[in-house]
Amino acid sequence: MRRMTIDRTARMVGLTLTTALASATLMGCSAKVAPPASVSAVKAEDALAKGKSDKAVSFAESAVLASPRDAGLRELLGAAYIEAGRFESAAATLDEALQLGAASPRTIVSLALAQIASGQQAAALATLDTHETDLDPADFGLAIALAGQPQRGVLVLANQLRFGENSAKVRQNLAYAYALQGDWRAARLMAAEDVPADKVGERMAHWGQMANPVYFRHRVADLLGVDMVQDPGQPARLALANHPSVNQLAAESATSAPAPKPAFAANGELPPLNAAEAVPAAPKSAPKAAPGTIARPVAHSVAAAFEAPQARPVERVSAPAPARVATSAPAVARTAAPSAPSTGFVAERGDYRVQLGSYFSMSDAQQAWKIFQQRHPELAGAEKVITKAKVKGKMYYRVAASGYAEASARNLCSLVKKGGGGCIAYAANNPLPGALETNVRMASR
Repeated sequence: MRRMTIDRTARMVGLTLTTALASATLMGCSAKVAPPASVSAVKAEDALAKGKSDKAVSFAESAVLASPRDAGLRELLGAAYIEAGRFESAAATLDEALQLGAASPRTIVSLALAQIASGQQAAALATLDTHETDLDPADFGLAIALAGQPQRGVLVLANQLRFGENSAKVRQNLAYAYALQGDWRAARLMAAEDVPADKVGERMAHWGQMANPVYFRHRVADLLGVDMVQDPGQPARLALANHPSVNQLAAESATSAPAPKPAFAANGELPPLNAAEAVPAAPKSAPKAAPGTIARPVAHSVAAAFEAPQARPVERVSAPAPARVATSAPAVARTAAPSAPSTGFVAERGDYRVQLGSYFSMSDAQQAWKIFQQRHPELAGAEKVITKAKVKGKMYYRVAASGYAEASARNLCSLVKKGGGGCIAYAANNPLPGALETNVRMASR
């Protein structure tokens, strides 16, 4: 029987980043009528430490009911729900914690895992995409693999190794990402770096058993070391929507302000664009993200490998070469964009891209793509590629349209410039200076 302690809770996630299952730090808990939120919160933490998840849920629910707009209390309740195997309730509660201002990496990862376990793959991918820069790349790499994009996870984790972070955490996360991708030979070699030789076969067998796509719920439960239960859902009386703030009540009758324009990168990044004139006002609505595929989450045995890696000395096996790993990203899909009658532009398929802008955050890059599509009809049906780059010590997110022949790419770039924008046409196999990941997000229209 697993030990249900604060230490176990703090390291139960194989992503190596402790999740919100560790006792949440409760700051500024406001007290109300009996029982006060602070009293219930302390009792919930104590119950979690003793492995009494049902009692922890009861106390944490009382704390939230007493102070419904306290982000820390909702983090604690989300932790209790996960410990009790109630993933749907945890996903709803942790999402509300983020809405209230919670922003710790462990809360973000816990939310993504809860969403994966409750079958909300698209929501998990959106959570990870939105908060990518807030997470350790080693944690993000495995999380995104669990959320249904193992090739992307392999690329991120392999880059971490290539950039010098050669730790047990990165190696084991990469090993499982390989397994999720179906590359069992690479998974075995990488796992053997930290797992005793007589345990590697057992590790592979366990991963293979859990690889069935329909076991997405079981995999997360196995990873976190919790028992699954029938989840009745978060009690309606606790829903954040039932506890609006004064500002929310006032805003219901006010006209909503337009969304802010995405912030273009500063001078020196490609292409140099003037933020004041490059992008028009944001559209009133944006298309919904395409649903993700079912994840193949990690096994609980990965977490065990991180508990005391130095206590298990083994003869190390050479890991696959980083160069080989980096090439495992999928090739760009090449689909011809439809013609635009207003300009006569007709796209021919090829391996060229047209970079349209560069931003300081993923969310701005995603928003800018939608604006570019509205501004330039030639981009109708184009493939979106958002890549990360580091220039003069700063991180950028580059937005490009992909899948064009060289002549079409240059023609499109010319049309964009005539429309007042900036752009650069380049071959996909010859990325622009500073590129870190060349195929991060692709084929999203």
